[in-house]
Amino acid sequence: MSKMEGAPKDRGWLVGIIFFILGLGTLLPWNFFMTASMYFNNRLKTSEWSNGTVTATKEYYFDNWMTLLSQLPLLLFTLLNSFLYPRISEAVRIGGSLVCILILFLLTAVLVKVDMEQDRFFSVTMATVWFINSFGAVLQGSLFGLVGLLPQKYSAVFMSGQGLAGTFAAVAMILAIASKADDQTAALGYFITPCVGTLITLISYLMLCRLPFAQYYLRKDRSKNYEPVSDPTTNQLLLKEDTAIMTENGLVNGNANGHASGSPVANGSIDVTPTSSESREESEKLSVLEVFKKIWVMAFCVTFIFTVTLSVFPAVTVDVKTVYRGEWEKYFIPVCCFLFFNLMDWLGRTVTTLKQWPPKESRVFPALVVARVIFIPLLLFCNVQKRSYLPVLFSNDVAFSAIMLLFSLSSGYGVCLSMTYAPQLVEAKDKETAGALMTFFLALGLSLGATFSFPLRLLV
Repeated sequence: MSKMEGAPKDRGWLVGIIFFILGLGTLLPWNFFMTASMYFNNRLKTSEWSNGTVTATKEYYFDNWMTLLSQLPLLLFTLLNSFLYPRISEAVRIGGSLVCILILFLLTAVLVKVDMEQDRFFSVTMATVWFINSFGAVLQGSLFGLVGLLPQKYSAVFMSGQGLAGTFAAVAMILAIASKADDQTAALGYFITPCVGTLITLISYLMLCRLPFAQYYLRKDRSKNYEPVSDPTTNQLLLKEDTAIMTENGLVNGNANGHASGSPVANGSIDVTPTSSESREESEKLSVLEVFKKIWVMAFCVTFIFTVTLSVFPAVTVDVKTVYRGEWEKYFIPVCCFLFFNLMDWLGRTVTTLKQWPPKESRVFPALVVARVIFIPLLLFCNVQKRSYLPVLFSNDVAFSAIMLLFSLSSGYGVCLSMTYAPQLVEAKDKETAGALMTFFLALGLSLGATFSFPLRLLV
């Protein structure tokens, strides 16, 4: 989008830095709980004894339940956002969600030092996962609507922050292990890190509201401080172009909705008094079904990609064991599973800004998406422990690492490409509907993948 007339400068690129931090903060809950898999599984290890011998070991399937309960809120709030967002102000949704996430992270950090029976600890942790990701889903959707009102480059910066959230969590875990502290102290330090990160995110959001550049684009006090754009029709078109955005890990918000007071709300429409020409344009919009018929291939692609990815990551991949003994055992999963996945997923998404292949009309792209299903048996045949049925074909650490690198690179590239292509398949007036549909199918893919992780883990 060309710079709007009369817009102030983003001094020191402070607004860009803030949106990077906000993007990072939206995915801290999911990534910090996922990367802490070893800590949670160690606390849930329990056995039943009979006559002085171990008779059974209780299996909680923590990673499967954690994945499912992290993704279901995203699907739920995707369905509810048209009802929820217009009724709750932006400040409450964003600021309130960050405060609740901070409280839940603090609770998790405190529980590190609290001895608790395994069943109760599992129940408390699963409740925390559900609520923290529910607030995260509201936060993410709201911020996508907010950043959609700014020039397009800020959406890219926001998504870059999201893409590096997983890497941030993986590095935090590696540093906690490298500290050589006891398990409790290392875990405490690990969970304090997202508390600090969430607090910085909250402060950044409060600062954003005071910056003239942000106020201008977010339509706050604009009439008092800046000359209005001379052509209102042009202004509306520019805003609409900027609000068709693609997510880095989670949501697509086709546009943003503003209250009468002028504060933006991520909902799916811009609340302005329509002119007669805008009313005619609205009446010419295609139905949801007609838009779906145009983008169904991309909707299928994003659903299938996330179904494949979440069906084995992290529920299966986190149980792969290294063949080497010693200090490397502690670092194997944080490095080869989480760090590799997040770095390559981010790289795959970044590559699409330089090169987009295959073209959107090609049948090669959906064929390649379907071909990714090969990663499921490849990862199941790695050295996953415990296992009861399938043999181990790839026991070497190098083989697992190579599979993970290709698995995560193709996931990030395919998701970003499908989310980019979908709005291009419809006319400008239908991009909002296309964005909303892609949001739903993205969330559906995440939930389906989390659901399929249960039978796939049992299959091993």
